[in-house]
Amino acid sequence: MKPASRPGKCFQVPSMCIICLQMFLIHTHFTEVSGIQNTKLFPYKELKMATGNFHYSNKIGEGGFGVVYKGTFRDGTVAAIKVLSADSRQGVREFLTEINVIAHIEHENLVKLHGCCVEGNHRILVYGYLENNSLAQTLLGGSDSSMQFSWSMRRNICLGVAKGLAFLHEEVRPYIVHRDIKASNILLDKNLMPKISDFGLAKLFPDNLTHISTRVAGTTGYLAPEYAIRGQLTKKADIYSFGVLLLEIVSGRCNTNRRLPVSDQYLLERV
Repeated sequence: MKPASRPGKCFQVPSMCIICLQMFLIHTHFTEVSGIQNTKLFPYKELKMATGNFHYSNKIGEGGFGVVYKGTFRDGTVAAIKVLSADSRQGVREFLTEINVIAHIEHENLVKLHGCCVEGNHRILVYGYLENNSLAQTLLGGSDSSMQFSWSMRRNICLGVAKGLAFLHEEVRPYIVHRDIKASNILLDKNLMPKISDFGLAKLFPDNLTHISTRVAGTTGYLAPEYAIRGQLTKKADIYSFGVLLLEIVSGRCNTNRRLPVSDQYLLERV
């Protein structure tokens, strides 16, 4: 017969296990921080203060990777603060990729990374604040948006995104394939200048490679067929996604809308 356990006696974790866990956490933190180069590291306390303890009234966006808040620092600087959720699909690798890709390049049609926070289990990116949010909210948001886009404005947005992509594909070395060009990743400043954001899935291509085989990632509706089916990634994957985005900008509607009749749900089929 199994003897009864003594009342009030707690299970004791061996001290060696605790030491190993602490060493693992320290190693993980060191690996992440050492992987961040030439990027300002913000204290978590400073970001917490800038966002009013991440108050919901400062929330300006949300996606699969986490929540974005508007933050105002003591000197009056306003920033977009992207807090990765604990269960985010964006892991350590994607977090470091986003930092190291965008921190070393600068273009008027790419978002500007000001820094990040890697403190405890917090993974936070700090970007320049863009007053008009994303295309998904301002142009494709339907009744949620009061902004009207003229044909001239739409043309300028298309040209701006094209310039940003051309910079990534032709001028940066090694060149960069974004892998997630979509309306919610095109942000607009106060003058409606578009800026490509969210580089967590980006891939760097050495000059001697024309394509790579990789795990398929991105957003349904924007994926190039050869990439979605065979996992073969080239610059053309971004160009296909850009083509879908162009149709959305011209038509003013999302590429997929399941609230419509079946025959009208998919924009690509309609055109």
